[in-house]
Amino acid sequence: MRLFQIVCSILLLTIITSATGAPREVVVYTSVDDVFARPIAEQFTKKTGIFVKLVPDTEETKSTGLLNRLIAEKKRPQADVFWSGDPVRAAILKNKGVSAAYHSPQAQGLQQTYSDPDGYWTGFSSRARVILYNTNLIPKEKEPKSILDLSNNPDLHGKGCIANPLFGTTSMQAAALFAVLGDKGGRDYFDGLTRNGVRMVSSNGEVRRRVAEGDCAVGIADSDDAYETMKDKKPVGIVYPDEQGIGTLMIPNATVLIAGGPNPEGGKQFIDFLLSPETEQALAESDAAQIPLRAGLKVPPHVPTLDRLHPMTVDYGKLAAKLDEISHGFLKEWAAKNSR
Repeated sequence: MRLFQIVCSILLLTIITSATGAPREVVVYTSVDDVFARPIAEQFTKKTGIFVKLVPDTEETKSTGLLNRLIAEKKRPQADVFWSGDPVRAAILKNKGVSAAYHSPQAQGLQQTYSDPDGYWTGFSSRARVILYNTNLIPKEKEPKSILDLSNNPDLHGKGCIANPLFGTTSMQAAALFAVLGDKGGRDYFDGLTRNGVRMVSSNGEVRRRVAEGDCAVGIADSDDAYETMKDKKPVGIVYPDEQGIGTLMIPNATVLIAGGPNPEGGKQFIDFLLSPETEQALAESDAAQIPLRAGLKVPPHVPTLDRLHPMTVDYGKLAAKLDEISHGFLKEWAAKNSR
């Protein structure tokens, strides 16, 4: 009986695939937290009838683990879409020939600054790299206003923490700092973190936990981590840093169509859904508290609109090469030295 059921299931899938011209499943690798990605995927399935198989990354190797997997699978792709939590990994996939160009009609109205002009990745709904501080340890009027303070402010000596810069959004921020400050400025910043006693921890989630518990007075994390901590009513405050200087680094989501994936048409449909105003609205209203990259959407009071911020000016496509360079050189050595 069990064998009969399996055979019937296979025949049914074959019939559905033949009737529609495409399998009714799309495989999505994502470095976005499951708690935020899954409701969007479920809404897509409800709207289209196409099931989404989500393949997540781990917290400690955010983006990097799936990035390496996609590169390894280049000759025999298993995924249709990579929903990346940042555009740098998307740019690396373009450079490696893993992605395919796709100009979605739903991209209209999105800020083009945050997308690849050739269509290999499209940015939407952004987080920001923010300063998170413990209000029991740092009075509001004394909170740091710049990420540079962690490196050069003696009042914060031994009080700060950051995630391992070889992974996730911290690695992207490292590449951005090297691009904006120059190679010497980037090295000086990280060397200053060491001199100022800033601790390296495993992830942004760990930064959030340590600041909330008072183990660190201040840390650098993503805005969704910060808002989640505030929602839990922890004694924390948030600063969008460097409004008078280099600006706040924005970290948009990025959609990538995988070249040669098993269901390219389904992949395009999923990308269209991700880039829609409906999804940007949902992510702004969710606990992710993400910042829409198109104007005109209503956001909750705690979510700033893009025009209220001073974003750091960076070329996200070029950050991929800089990240590759420093992650195999200076950053690798820095992380090894600071993990002892």
